[in-house]
Amino acid sequence: MTRAKDNLNYRVTGQHKEPTKKSVISDEIVTLNGFYQKQDYPKELRLIHYYDKETDKLLVFLTNNFKLAASTIAAIYKARWQIECFFKWIKQNLKIKTFLGTSKNAVLMQVWIAMCYYLILSYIKYQSKYSQSLFYLHKIIQETLLERLNLIDLLSINDRLLPKIKNADSQLALALTF
Repeated sequence: MTRAKDNLNYRVTGQHKEPTKKSVISDEIVTLNGFYQKQDYPKELRLIHYYDKETDKLLVFLTNNFKLAASTIAAIYKARWQIECFFKWIKQNLKIKTFLGTSKNAVLMQVWIAMCYYLILSYIKYQSKYSQSLFYLHKIIQETLLERLNLIDLLSINDRLLPKIKNADSQLALALTF
C-alpha cells in the first residue's frame, strides 16, 4: 500500500466495490500505463480515493490488496506512523538490527523474546527503583551476566566501582589445611 502520486499514469479497468462509507469517494481497479510502471507491476491494482475529515484532505491510495475494505486500507495507512514508531522502538530498545529468519514465525518469535527481555528489564528497574536508564541496566546485565553477583546489590553500586568489581577475581579459592 502506498500513496499515489499526482502524476500517476493509469487506466481504470473496473469498479472494485461501491463505496459504502461517505469518506470513501471511489474504489477502482486500475492498471498502470507508464512504460516502467507497467514493467514493474503489470497486474491490476486498487486505486482508492479517501476523504480524511480530521485533516480535511483527499488521500489517494494504491494497493494490491483486493480483500480488505477501502476504509480499512485507509485506517491502516493512517496508522502507519504508529507502526513506523513501533519498529523504530524495536530497533532502538530491543536491539533487533536484523531478523534471523524470514518466516512469519521466526520474526514473531524474535520480536516476542526481545519484548519479554525489555519487560523484564523494566520490571527490574521498577522493583529495584533503579534511577539510570534501561540501556544502562542492559549494559550492566550484559557485562556481569556470567559473574556471581546479586543483581539487586549490583544495581546499588556506584558507577565507578562496577569496572573494578567486574575485573576482580571472582573465582572461588580452595584452601587446604592440614
